[in-house]
Order: sequence, then structure tokens, then C-alpha cells
Amino acid sequence: MDHGRSPLLGSLTVAVSASLFGLLGVLSRQAYELGLTPFAFVAWRAGVGAVASGLFIVWGLRRGGSLVRWSSLDRRARASLAVAALMGTTLNLAMFLAFARIPIAVALLCFYLYPALVAGASAVLGWERLDRGRIVALAIAIGGMVAVVLGGTGAGAAIGLDPLGVGLSLSAGVSQAIFVLVSRRGYRTVPTDQAMGLILAGAAVIAGAVTVAVDGALALRGPLLDPQLLGLVVFTGLFAAAIPSFLFLAGIRWIGAVRAGILMLFEPLVGVALAAAFLAETVGPVQLAGGLAILAAAVILQRSGSPETAIRPAGEPEPMDATVTQTRP
Repeated sequence: MDHGRSPLLGSLTVAVSASLFGLLGVLSRQAYELGLTPFAFVAWRAGVGAVASGLFIVWGLRRGGSLVRWSSLDRRARASLAVAALMGTTLNLAMFLAFARIPIAVALLCFYLYPALVAGASAVLGWERLDRGRIVALAIAIGGMVAVVLGGTGAGAAIGLDPLGVGLSLSAGVSQAIFVLVSRRGYRTVPTDQAMGLILAGAAVIAGAVTVAVDGALALRGPLLDPQLLGLVVFTGLFAAAIPSFLFLAGIRWIGAVRAGILMLFEPLVGVALAAAFLAETVGPVQLAGGLAILAAAVILQRSGSPETAIRPAGEPEPMDATVTQTRP
């Protein structure tokens, strides 16, 4: 086991990532009100995130890091990176379309079925054992998440929901589960910052092409003509794409797919709270209880034994000895 990596710090990394991703529901609604289409929003968010990731990679190289070239990767790593980029694109396209069609709370509920998919697939693949503690934590976390996203929506709120919006949210959850599973082991020779830079760049290209095909090329010009919209997408690309994406991938490699998936349940907690503050979605006592359940699940999860061994990508230096602490994932 890697003694230089604290599981607690790895869990905090994922929790911060989830909190930043929780901004996306409100940010996307603001962008739509300013005239940006969901497809264009995905393209701009990924594009700004890719540029920010590129600058971070350059900074790391100047500090002595090494660049892993595409030609040096084996077939499995290339295919895994391609799948990760595709899944990252499809989940964002689907999720931001869903945000435009159904309440944020309901979209998050459907999307956050993915930790259960990750846990089940990891057990089938033999990567992580679903011991009693993790099963209890998963059940409490999902129950708490359901309470958070539905507790304040009111009786009968699910009646009349747009089926396409619900289906898009569910498909986004499937894409996220595949992304998590592939990212855990598929391209471990690529440092986290370089991997996320490639994935975000691929997402920007694909989403840009979809935007041109569906909405027309003019749909991408919005932020260039509106300083307020430009500031919004730049903020989103930095704090709701580049930074949390890096932290999320680092967390997957650090503490394993199951733990990362469960701790990402902080996202709906943050997302629903922001929706209540900025979009007038009420937060009731049931939602508060659900939030406490999510926190309780995180505590139970940290006390469960036999965590999956952390993965240190080949592009990152090994610690000199077991007493040296290296916290960078």
C-alpha cells in the first residue's frame, strides 16, 4: 500500500470536487437565461477547462514533470482515454439538456444512481469487495440523496415530468459510471493533469461539432458578444470543469471507484442547496435529514477496512521512502 497517501485526504479531494460540480445546475440555468444553448454551454465549459488544464500541464513540466506522449501509450491506454473522453462528453450533453427540461433536483436524483452501478461493477470485476460497511454506507448515502433531492419538491412533483429529461439524466449516470470504471485502471500511465487535459479537449471538440450541427455555428459566438456570459463560462470552465475534473480523477485513482462514487454524493447536497438559494427551490426538514445521512455515510465509509490500493501514474515520481509524504495524486 502507498504509505504516502492519506485516505482521508483523498476523500477530501473527492468531496471538494463534488462540491464544485454542484455549482453546475445553477450556472447552466444562468447561461441559458443569457441565451446560450445547452450544447454550446458544454462546448465552452470543456474548452475553457481544457485551456486551463493545458496551462497547468505546462507549469508542471517547467517544474520537472514529464510529458507522456500519445505514441508511447499502448492500445489499451489509448482506447481507455478515448472512451473516457466520449463518456465525459455524452454525460455532459445529456445532463445539461436535462437541466433545461426538468427540475435540477430530479435530474440529480436520476444521475446519482451511478454510484450503485460503479459499486456493483467493481465487485463483479473483482476490484473492490462490497463488505458490510460499504454496503451500509452505499444504502445510507443513496437514501440520503433521495431525501435531499426530493424532500423539498412537494407532493406530486413527479407528476408531469418530461420523460426525455428523466431519460437523459439516467443516461448521463450510465456514462458517468463507465467513465469512473475506465478511469480507475484504463490509462494509469498518464498523469492525472495530462489525462484530464486530453479528456476535456476531446469533449470540447465533440461538443463543439454537435453544437454546429444542431444549433448552428452562431450558437458558439454568444460569450464573445456578451461580457457577462463570457465571464460566466470562464468561471464555469475553471471552477466547475478543470479543477473539479482533476480532483475527481485524482480521487478515483487515490481511494478507488466505490469510495469516490459514494463521496461524490456531496454534489446533489450542494446542487439542491444552491437551487434553493438561487432558483427558489425550497429546502425542507427531510432534505436536511438527507444531508446528514450523506455525511454519516461518508464517516462509515472511512471506517470500513481494506481500501483498494492507490494508483500512482507512471508519469509521477515515486516517494524516496515510506517516510516521505507525497500528497499530490
